[in-house]
Amino acid sequence: MTSTATTNTETRTKFEYDRIPYLVAYQNTSGVRDVYGGVAELVVLESYLLKPKDKPSDTVLVFMHPIGGGAYLPMINGLARAGHHVIYCNSRFRGTDSALLMEKVVEDLGECIKDAKNRLGYSKVVLAGWSGGGSLSVFYQQQAQHPTVTASPSGDGPDLTKLGLIPADGIMLLAAHISRHGTMTEWLDASILDENDPSKRDPELDLYNPDNPNQPPYTAEFLDRYREAQIARNRRITQWVKAKLAELQAAGRPEDEFAFVVHGTMADPRWLDPTVDPNDRKPGTCYLGDPQVVNNSPVGLARFCTLRSWLSQWSYDDANGDAVKAGPDIAVPALVIGNLADDACTPSHTRRLFEAIGHPDKEMHEIAGANHYYAGPDQRDTLREAVGICTDWLHRHGFSLETP
Repeated sequence: MTSTATTNTETRTKFEYDRIPYLVAYQNTSGVRDVYGGVAELVVLESYLLKPKDKPSDTVLVFMHPIGGGAYLPMINGLARAGHHVIYCNSRFRGTDSALLMEKVVEDLGECIKDAKNRLGYSKVVLAGWSGGGSLSVFYQQQAQHPTVTASPSGDGPDLTKLGLIPADGIMLLAAHISRHGTMTEWLDASILDENDPSKRDPELDLYNPDNPNQPPYTAEFLDRYREAQIARNRRITQWVKAKLAELQAAGRPEDEFAFVVHGTMADPRWLDPTVDPNDRKPGTCYLGDPQVVNNSPVGLARFCTLRSWLSQWSYDDANGDAVKAGPDIAVPALVIGNLADDACTPSHTRRLFEAIGHPDKEMHEIAGANHYYAGPDQRDTLREAVGICTDWLHRHGFSLETP
């Protein structure tokens, strides 16, 4: 079922809720430290339970993003005010992805869900995949149902087939994209010809060069050429990464890493041409600000990398965390919501996610005027609409029911 959202969002009861911080800690089986500081023998996940007062439930909504700390996002708070029990659990890579392995994030999400069921006592879990948490949630659910991934692409752990991952009972994909590697490749600056000297560019592919003869609105021929060049650049970096790992192996240093910088990772034609994957976003902007500035700013995707992380997180051909590939295996009800003024996750991602889900019980809604975070004084109605859609879907599927 697909639709543009017209759900009646009449005033609902608003619940006060407690925000309860807690930790999920478990044995670290990694041969090296994943993050700076802390206790090497433990993985510690900072978590929050948003628990409505006087509203018991057998169901909890679980959010995790590979690096994001979204426990105070409007949507998370809005769902708690609507009476839903919500967990926002940070992965071990909160705030930095330079050494992130997606397979380890799946392990973290699995430990959060085990804790929610075994310690907190929830009998049902609904995965709530926000933004980059969407593809993570689909990848997790696939591996919990039918585990097949025995290592990250570099050959490192963990073996997901041995973790005893608990499948969720439902999945909500909210303002989500298809994958980190797919998204980053669509944002990659195709004009850069030399990774060691990003000033060496193909002027006909440089979106931010005013002398480039290709200007918005872009032709179909230019877009095809640009997308092919983006994929080719991703593959050149991957080829170099694999050669560097082989070099370390041959030198008798198989556990060594190598850090590097990827320049130019916010050069998607979408941000300059509103006719490309059209929605109501403002041309010349992206969710991080001016895309020309973000293209080489420290906060750009994949800016600071390591070899193994690139293969697991950013490699177009090697990364496992792909919601489009994992989606056909999903065997639980699914809700997909897209925001029609989103300047991060655009409509083609929403629709590709929806089309990929293999379970017949699936719905897609698109919310007019909603931006990526429902942030701003003009976003109260769009947030209310999104929470209303989630609430209706959860209740119709027997989730968030009060316990006796």
